Amino acid sequence: MTNLRQDAWTKDEDAILAEVTLRHIREGSTQLVAFEEVGEKLTRTPAACGFRWNSLIRKQYDKAITEAKKVRKERNKRKVKQFASTIENHKEESLHIEHSNNAKNGTPLSLNDIILYLQQLQAEKPVSKNLEAENQALLLKLQNLKKENGTLKSKLSKVNKEYETVYRDYKDVLQIMDRARKLVEVPVRN
Repeated sequence: MTNLRQDAWTKDEDAILAEVTLRHIREGSTQLVAFEEVGEKLTRTPAACGFRWNSLIRKQYDKAITEAKKVRKERNKRKVKQFASTIENHKEESLHIEHSNNAKNGTPLSLNDIILYLQQLQAEKPVSKNLEAENQALLLKLQNLKKENGTLKSKLSKVNKEYETVYRDYKDVLQIMDRARKLVEVPVRN
C-alpha cells in the first residue's frame, strides 16, 4: 500500500482549484485572488494553491483558460461600450434639452452656447465622480477585508499551534498509559 501524504491533493480539491481560478479569469479578477479564495475553502495557503495550479493543474486546462480569457475580453468590451453609451446618452440628452430650450426661445444654438454647455458638462463630471467615489469605497472595503483576513490568519495560526501542543500531549499521555498497562499486566500461569 502506498503511503499518501497527509496533505496530498484530492481530485475534488483539484477540481475546485480549477473551477474557482477559471471563474476569476473569466470575471477579470486575478489568479492571486482566486488562490486566496481556494485556500480559504480548502484550508490551504494561497501559495500552495498557486503552486499546485502552476505546476500541474494549469496544463490540464489550457483550452478552458483560453476560453475564459475570451469571455473576459468580450465582457470588458461590453463594459466599455456600455460606459461610452451611457456618457454619449447623457451628453445627447443634455444637448437636446439645451437645444429645445433655445428652440422654444426662437434662437438657434450658437457656438458660444455649445462651448458653455461643454464647460458646464466638464465641470460636473457626474459619471467620473460616481466612479471615483465607488472606487474609493471599494478600496476602503478591500483594506478592511485585508486587515480582517490578517487577523483571522493569525488567530488560525494560534489555534493550530495550540492544537498541535494538545495533540502532542495527548499522544504522550497515551504512551504513558500504555507503558503503565504493560507494567501492571500480570502474566497468567496455567
